[in-house]
Amino acid sequence: MFLRWLRQRLMGRSSIEISERAGVRYLHFSSDWVQGAMRVQRPNALELPYTREMMAGLLLREPPWPRQALLIGLGAGSLAKFIYHRLPATRTTVVEIDPQVEIVARLHFKLPDDPLRLRVLIADGAEYMLKGDNLHDYILIDGFDRHARAGVLDTLPFYQACRARLSQSGLLAVNLLGRERGFEASAKRISQAFDGRALVFPSCDSGNTIAFASAGDPVDLRFDELIKRANQCRQETGLNLLPTIARLQQERHLPNDWLRV
Repeated sequence: MFLRWLRQRLMGRSSIEISERAGVRYLHFSSDWVQGAMRVQRPNALELPYTREMMAGLLLREPPWPRQALLIGLGAGSLAKFIYHRLPATRTTVVEIDPQVEIVARLHFKLPDDPLRLRVLIADGAEYMLKGDNLHDYILIDGFDRHARAGVLDTLPFYQACRARLSQSGLLAVNLLGRERGFEASAKRISQAFDGRALVFPSCDSGNTIAFASAGDPVDLRFDELIKRANQCRQETGLNLLPTIARLQQERHLPNDWLRV
């Protein structure tokens, strides 16, 4: 009874919308723009291509990595759920500015309730990054407002703060929404913040473009090692990153069969 009342109250006040078709449930922010998705029969899988791409950091570091993950932006909780269920050694902190998003993720998208391994903070992601001092192995930035704008989450000081919050093995992954205006300027800001140690992956099927950056241990991998890690990742987590490697090769992001960040 309480959950039904809460759902009615939430949906009556919020511009957050839920739709469902062909077995997939979608999260929207007052528009056709999809903020998140979950296949109902596979709630812990990564349904949207760009979310799979954001986990490509698993190719760039050896397990058991990451130990500490930080997500800015919760959405439907896809990344948080995947890490929780498929990377049990990882402790995750999610910073989400809108408390209604957390409620929707729990009511409609099966977000786990386990604060020891998955902590959700209702806070401004930029302020959290700028004022905190905890280090993280993997920082994933996927925060947008209802108009698909990243705002302060796409500024040089913010990316510099991200760099300061990475551990020695740390990586940053940012969803840049590659088809949007300003994409190239965003990539340049990330590169500047990380002294050029950044790589923009080719756009995935959804049109989203993911940038990766590192400031600590270098990423220096041969093509055959990437394939080996992709096969291991698929076996251990169910995530298939072989298409990501194929796009990197097709777009000539692997000069002489090497990936360096």
